[in-house]
Amino acid sequence: MIVGTAGHIDHGKTTLVKALTGVDCDRLKEEKARGITLDLGYAYTAPAGADDEVLGFIDVPGHEKLIHNMLAGATGIDCALLVVAADDGPMPQTREHLGILELLGLSTGAVALTKVDRVAPSRVQAVRGEIETLLAHSPLAAAPVFPVAAITGHGVAELRTHLFELGARPSASRGRIPTGGFRLAVDRSFTLTGIGTVVTGTVFSGCVRQGESLVLSPSGRSVRVRSLRAQDREASRGVAGQRVALALSGVEKADVARGMWVLDPRLHSPVRRFDAQLRVLPDQAPLRHWSLVHLHLGAEDVLARVALLEGAEIGPGGCGYAQLQLERELGALSGDRFILRDAAARHTLGGGSVVDAFPPTRHRRTPERLAMLRALSNADPAIALEQAARTQPAGVDLARHALNRNLDTASVAALVERLALVVAGDAAFCAQQWHDLAARMLAALAAEHERAPDMPGVERDRLRRLTLPTLPRTAFDVLLGEQLAAGAVAHSGSWLHLPEHRMQLAAGDRDLWRVLRPLLQYARFNPPRVRDIAQASGFAEARVRELLRRLARVGEVYPVAHDHYFLADAVAELATLVAEIAAEDGIARAAALRDRIGGGRKVAIHIFEFFDRIGYTRRARDVHVLRGSPEQFA
Repeated sequence: MIVGTAGHIDHGKTTLVKALTGVDCDRLKEEKARGITLDLGYAYTAPAGADDEVLGFIDVPGHEKLIHNMLAGATGIDCALLVVAADDGPMPQTREHLGILELLGLSTGAVALTKVDRVAPSRVQAVRGEIETLLAHSPLAAAPVFPVAAITGHGVAELRTHLFELGARPSASRGRIPTGGFRLAVDRSFTLTGIGTVVTGTVFSGCVRQGESLVLSPSGRSVRVRSLRAQDREASRGVAGQRVALALSGVEKADVARGMWVLDPRLHSPVRRFDAQLRVLPDQAPLRHWSLVHLHLGAEDVLARVALLEGAEIGPGGCGYAQLQLERELGALSGDRFILRDAAARHTLGGGSVVDAFPPTRHRRTPERLAMLRALSNADPAIALEQAARTQPAGVDLARHALNRNLDTASVAALVERLALVVAGDAAFCAQQWHDLAARMLAALAAEHERAPDMPGVERDRLRRLTLPTLPRTAFDVLLGEQLAAGAVAHSGSWLHLPEHRMQLAAGDRDLWRVLRPLLQYARFNPPRVRDIAQASGFAEARVRELLRRLARVGEVYPVAHDHYFLADAVAELATLVAEIAAEDGIARAAALRDRIGGGRKVAIHIFEFFDRIGYTRRARDVHVLRGSPEQFA
């Protein structure tokens, strides 16, 4: 368990941590000179004979101008140690720190009423009453109060025992994810001689081992764990809830800054915006749409704009959904807690938790989207997955859903099985959505057959767009495969169509064809070209050409040469003649075909070139070898 101090400046936080652990957390020369804590300090202690039950302490500054440093440590703690001096009682930073702890969801902790040796017993009782009043409506209302005098040691042993008891509880590491990918929020980096670059921070999720390859985010630099310490002990691994120091190769100290993450490469996906659930502190002014704020998440501090998704403001003590649009990229996943301070960094306005780290760019305020955010806010990931599967026709991107929640493969598979979802590629669908997609595919084919009856069908990718433009190709392939296997969809070459579909001409085309067909029939082995047909019939050349193209699609004619169409039965007869010539001579020559059909040698050459193109014959120098059978033209 990680214990974090909180409280007003000069209330004895650092002195108390030293009394509890024997470690002076003020490591900076300026801190020693001024007698105040300026940056985060760290200490560790364990019960005698129980080195595996180590408590980590993060000592934070109490000065109002150093809240940003306090916040860099506060997001990594599991247990709050609220420190109130008996001579002063609760002060402004006591209240602000308490508000921050509440916004971070901390409900485990204790109160140290310090400096009791400096005041009368009546004053101790009076301040104790003030503390109880202050905590009455906070998550720490049930936290015990320990009167202590850190210098003399009075009450320190009792407080220490209580903290160890809290640390022994199964839920001591609050909100940390033991499974999922590894995430460590960097709050300090330095260089050690003979070791190299070292980063420290709290492990938010997962596990890390020596030798693993990780990523420094958001920079994306690859690093390798040379060695590590967990809870200030040599260790072979570090797990969620521990403070861990990682010795990294592949990176210099200058490349690392407080606020970065060291994480599993699969989790490297920095964001510039995310959707969140917000709460405004009761003693603050309303938070208005598009307010400029300081966002504190993990150990990071970044400017952001608050785009409210419900109304123009959130009043004091109120809650609502918002999209945080960030000045620069940072790492964030669902469930991460954060704090908002005003643009001047003088007041804590409120805070909340990340709901969706990868929100849509459009329709972010619709009732459907707000319903999705409410589902995503539920601690049970199945609620959001079921809602998304029911409402998203294109399916749920399982990889993105797993990344947002930091779920491992086994957890995702269990959710899919629990909800009985249909998985197609990387997407998941509820059974009804999958059924509706199949119906949309068949309806799209039927509509296309009605619109263009002369077409053999629809191309694969066009059918996907007609079914649902946003449907992933992998999911469409699975859906189509099911429909083909069931016989609901058929294919002719690369064309997809309903099984009963047969190409046919529209009524107007059939009337025109009755006029034009005799012109092709009259000279069946040397029919007129398109322009000649148009002139002879009196119809526009463009209309004649378009009709012949449609006729070719339905198999009434063949485009033997450019603008030169032959009737289908004429091509079938020519195929038989070529087969007879090949049977007699072993090969087929243009001259032999010319003699059979009459006309010029040029026409015979065009016919053989056509047969070569469609694979019926194969050219071998100046002759042609039969490859197909005349039956293919029947």
